[in-house]
Amino acid sequence: QVQLVESGGGLVQPGGSLKLSCAASGRFSSINAMGWYRQAPGKQRELVTTITSSGRTNYADSVKGRFTISRDNGKNTVNLQMNSLKPEDTAVYYCNALITYQGVLHSYWGQGTQVTVSS
Repeated sequence: QVQLVESGGGLVQPGGSLKLSCAASGRFSSINAMGWYRQAPGKQRELVTTITSSGRTNYADSVKGRFTISRDNGKNTVNLQMNSLKPEDTAVYYCNALITYQGVLHSYWGQGTQVTVSS
């Protein structure tokens, strides 16, 4: 079984910064891509950013230039540095990992962490 544990959410004022972290644990051969998604009230879950095992990144247009994803392959962790936060960034943020186990690719999700941007 694979577990993804997120941390770092909270309340921040507009223009502020937060850093989210996600650690993967369990039995697996390798972690392919890792990423962050978010879901605001009444909206569908959407992609925020992803990063491959080789470090290639992809960002939603709405966060480009403000958010930075990074990962530590040795520690099986992924981080999301969020700067210049806006009220529209308010959402539950979910960590995702594509993990190969016994030759099969699986998608795993964390439990989510709330990010609220408000004055």
